[in-house]
Amino acid sequence: MPLEKHLEKLLPLVQKPARYLGGEWNAVKKDHNAVEVRMAFAFPDIYEVGMSNLGLKIIYEIINGFPEMLLERVFAPAADMEKLMREHSLPLFALESLRPLREFDFVGFTLQYELSYSNVLNMLDLAGIPLYSEERGAGVPLIIGGGPCAFNPEPLAPFFDLFLIGDGEEGLPEILQHWLALSRKGASKEEVLASLAAIEGVYVPGFYRPRYSPGGSFLGMEPYHPAAPGSIRKRVLRDLDRSCHPLAPVVPHVAAVHDRGVIELFRGCSHGCRFCQAGKIYRPVRQRSPETLQKIAREILRNTGYDELSLSSLSSCDYPGIAQLLEELNREHQADKVRFTLPSLRLDSFSVGVAEQFHQGRRGSLTFAPEAATERLRRVIGKDISEDDLFTAIGAAVAAGWSAFKLYFMIGLPTETEDDVTAIISLCRELRRRIRSDQGRWINLTVSAATFVPKAHTPFQWEPQLPMEEVEHRQGLLRQAARRQKGLKLSWSDPGSSFLEAVFARGDRRLAPLLERAQQGGCRFDGWSEHFSLQRWLDLFAAMKIDPGEYAYRRFDEIEPLPWDHLKSGVSKKSLLWEYHRSQEDNHSLEVQR
Repeated sequence: MPLEKHLEKLLPLVQKPARYLGGEWNAVKKDHNAVEVRMAFAFPDIYEVGMSNLGLKIIYEIINGFPEMLLERVFAPAADMEKLMREHSLPLFALESLRPLREFDFVGFTLQYELSYSNVLNMLDLAGIPLYSEERGAGVPLIIGGGPCAFNPEPLAPFFDLFLIGDGEEGLPEILQHWLALSRKGASKEEVLASLAAIEGVYVPGFYRPRYSPGGSFLGMEPYHPAAPGSIRKRVLRDLDRSCHPLAPVVPHVAAVHDRGVIELFRGCSHGCRFCQAGKIYRPVRQRSPETLQKIAREILRNTGYDELSLSSLSSCDYPGIAQLLEELNREHQADKVRFTLPSLRLDSFSVGVAEQFHQGRRGSLTFAPEAATERLRRVIGKDISEDDLFTAIGAAVAAGWSAFKLYFMIGLPTETEDDVTAIISLCRELRRRIRSDQGRWINLTVSAATFVPKAHTPFQWEPQLPMEEVEHRQGLLRQAARRQKGLKLSWSDPGSSFLEAVFARGDRRLAPLLERAQQGGCRFDGWSEHFSLQRWLDLFAAMKIDPGEYAYRRFDEIEPLPWDHLKSGVSKKSLLWEYHRSQEDNHSLEVQR
């Protein structure tokens, strides 16, 4: 029975059948027989999450712009759909053509967060594609990975044929064109991978062996294939202004998590937050001109019907001339009542002035990220703001009509004390008191306290994560301090999820068999609280005699090799180590002053 007929019977039985239909506005459907390269872009989460991803939209438009290529989308099926697919032996399929993934030449996974790794393996399994690269021969798609987690992909390395480290706008078409030329000559898989390994940004993990001491200590990655370079430098898109930005993105059937158009103002970040991986791996800063951005906005609105556009970047208020850009966008699209938004704001009065422009009289909530509540800890983590900056910015926002704010903090940061934790609530209480005293108004605060996760390619990559028991203790301190505090709503991240994230963020290839067992044991959607089971993971670690604390809770020695050392982010290990030492010096100097 054709797949379409099966779906006609099964889709009425699932919660949101529109996730699996395809055929959305602006979706590109090409004839498989009329192209020479067929790739599926796989997002290892549900449709609503994946359809919010800007990277998917960019790659979709670029690859489908080549007449000899096609790119289709596939997302992780929700639990109800997976159950029916397994019961009826239906393979995982791409949305545009409803063809099984194993009929494509490439399946490319975007690796946005570590807790999606079990979904990656589950999608391969649902597609009928062997999990391990070494088990896949001719006629099986090449599996390629990219995204931020590709900067330490070692826990997933045995399952992938290659990774593209860095920007994909130029790198991915080059890979596909190279593959096409080789496939016309009848090259073998090894010949193809050996040739692709010469492309800047391409990492072929099968050409490297991890070395371990007799005691199990990691000693480094060893290239053993003649085509394998000693290190892989990330791919960098030099001219963002001339690069493709999706002008006609697919409009989802089901409301996406971020259901709006997106314009990328610039890529990279000039701030030096020492915990932030994105600020390192997306360097250098590259921006689009105001003229280009206005043209992009015009085309997206015309091609989608959206009435909201997000001006996106790691720190959108840092865009030169952002106030003037917003003024011109508002002027041009005022008649259509288009709303322009920024993801978050800097802690200064300038940002509030910008916010007044994009909110245009509508006062929801504003988002700020102090990250830490004491000057000492902010200095340690490289967050260059003061308490006065926070009071001034929120005071200006209240004067402009806002009364609700979201504040993002982290707990478990290096050198943090219990006093730093309780200072979060003290700061919020003082903020509300001062605004009440100065302006006669009470404000409402939503406070989020995430758990610090050490990440590769950051100055804090050597730092341990706070043990779960201590995280829970400090969350308890927050809850106790926040009791009976009017106008304050507190939320925090799950300690178990953050722990697992740290394990895989600093993991190596010894975790790959664990991931295989996890997928077989039913681990799915570990980033979703209703699906995540810490105990299931702890049982797996115990059964496989792996100590997860060696990855999450151990302070890495500064001279020991790290599993990601052979992958170059553009910021040298020497520079990161210098920043790490500076954080310790900042902490020491402030303690002496106290």
